[in-house]
Amino acid sequence: MSKRKNQRLELIGWLLTLILIAGCAGQDLKPQPPSPPPPPQRVTTTTVTSLPLLGYTIQVGAFANLDNAVRLMKSLQRQNLNAYYIKHASGLFKVRFGDFPSRPAAQKRALALQKRALIDAFYIVKPKDYAVAKHSGHSNDALRKSLINTAKRFLGVPYKWGGESVKEGFDCSGLTMTIYRMNGLKLPRNSRQQYRAGRFVKKSALQTGDLVFFATKGGKRVNHVGIYLGKHRFIHAPRTGKTIRIASLDSKYFRKRYQGGRSYMAN
Repeated sequence: MSKRKNQRLELIGWLLTLILIAGCAGQDLKPQPPSPPPPPQRVTTTTVTSLPLLGYTIQVGAFANLDNAVRLMKSLQRQNLNAYYIKHASGLFKVRFGDFPSRPAAQKRALALQKRALIDAFYIVKPKDYAVAKHSGHSNDALRKSLINTAKRFLGVPYKWGGESVKEGFDCSGLTMTIYRMNGLKLPRNSRQQYRAGRFVKKSALQTGDLVFFATKGGKRVNHVGIYLGKHRFIHAPRTGKTIRIASLDSKYFRKRYQGGRSYMAN
């Protein structure tokens, strides 16, 4: 092969190498698509073991007279809304309802009810406002204390409810349901459902905020519930129309009818 031909082939080789290098460099200079954003992190809690957490809730009314709150509650219940009244820290009675996955969903529902003149001004309670969210990942002591402080607001209040049979124990379980929901925990309504939802706790191991259950109609069928205060005492609603009060597990009546304690927290 002639010297000139070798030089020509060598030149072609260099040219191909330069073209390949330029092509690779050009690829590196092309704008790269942005990396996909990391998946949103779910807010979790190590506090509750067996109860789901409450979402966005609508709060309406501010009544000094309990009867006015009850009337509003019943009107909302007639709309198939799980409405319940609360005693606010201000001492006023307010009504809450709903469990919405987002603020826009809650606001849409509230505005629709407002348009029908079923409610007036409203406030949306956010999940992060509840005690269970504020104390997430920490000891349950603060949450238990919040449950008891909430329960104490109702002491002396004549308990009134609607939409359920007294025979089903809904007045007493309505109280415990409300206390738990005010702290962001979706406790079931019926006392027997509440009994099944929790984990068994020995009487000697009860802690504040646990629930205590009774069979007041005879037999073993649970139909009454209260929230444990400590030192063998609990807060309960004896029945609709009676005032909410403190009772003792050591009393002859409740000692005979006691069916067990349940907890819904990790410790």
